[in-house]
Amino acid sequence: MASSLSRPGRVAKLPPRERILDAAEELFQREGIRQVGVQAIADRAETTKMAIYRHFETKDALVAEWLRIVAADYQAAFDRVEAAYPDRPEEQILGLARFIAEGLPTISYRGCPFINSLAELPDRLHPARQVIEEHKAHQTRRLIGMCASARMPDPEQAAAEITFVLEGAQVSTQNGSIDQAGDRLMKIVEGIVARHRSDVGAARAAD
Repeated sequence: MASSLSRPGRVAKLPPRERILDAAEELFQREGIRQVGVQAIADRAETTKMAIYRHFETKDALVAEWLRIVAADYQAAFDRVEAAYPDRPEEQILGLARFIAEGLPTISYRGCPFINSLAELPDRLHPARQVIEEHKAHQTRRLIGMCASARMPDPEQAAAEITFVLEGAQVSTQNGSIDQAGDRLMKIVEGIVARHRSDVGAARAAD
């Protein structure tokens, strides 16, 4: 939803549904899901509560749709690295790590939307939690696929290690516990890839 236009100029050009989502994104990120009411979203979107409920049956449905958009942005990062590095899965993995590393400055003051939302939505049946869980499962499958394409002996283990690092970097950046998190993240992921690549060589030598 980002644009080079100032917010008022950009929002004025959006259709009503997108204007509501834009306002919800800003308020949910800044103030949290529970703290933001439908009226506040309506005011920010320069519309009415009735208009919001025409597009979204409930606030929960609006939260879920916002998180679907966030998830789509992350999945688009997979698409971009696959297109940028065809048949080079190791570079694809490092490209994903760079995507996360470059986004850490934003997380440092706004927080990861998935982490923040999970903290606010303890009910596993909440539609927004289901969006997050489905997104994370899909993301993991894609990363395992990259590790398998790189012929790593244990792609699930490699993907798990990389996921722990990517998500841990976001939490550590959000709580301010680690400095130079982006650089450290890249070094750790490069080390994981190199180690699993050496396992490939060891496996071939043993054949």
